[in-house]
Amino acid sequence: MEEAKGVVKHVLIAKFKEGTSEDQIEHLIKGYANLVNLIEPMKAFHWGRDVSVENMHQGFTHIFESSFESKEGIAEYIAHPAHVDFANLLLPQLEKVIVIDYKPTTVRG
Repeated sequence: MEEAKGVVKHVLIAKFKEGTSEDQIEHLIKGYANLVNLIEPMKAFHWGRDVSVENMHQGFTHIFESSFESKEGIAEYIAHPAHVDFANLLLPQLEKVIVIDYKPTTVRG
């Protein structure tokens, strides 16, 4: 197993409030994705919707993953005015949220 050098992932798992429309969610996703163009330490952005057949999502439906080169980059991202403005739009639409930062470890067989 090998920990990725200089890569840190920032993962947000979201449960939107009941009544949040698909159009609102799509607008928020576009805003989130645009942060990669506005905040230099944010190197990549991926997102997806739960498609599991296990039904263990506990109401969480969306996952958002951002890549950074360091924990300091995440700190800079969190404090950046574009992120603060976006968080003020996103968070009121969420019933629950989980955020985890981690350094990925690759397992080679």
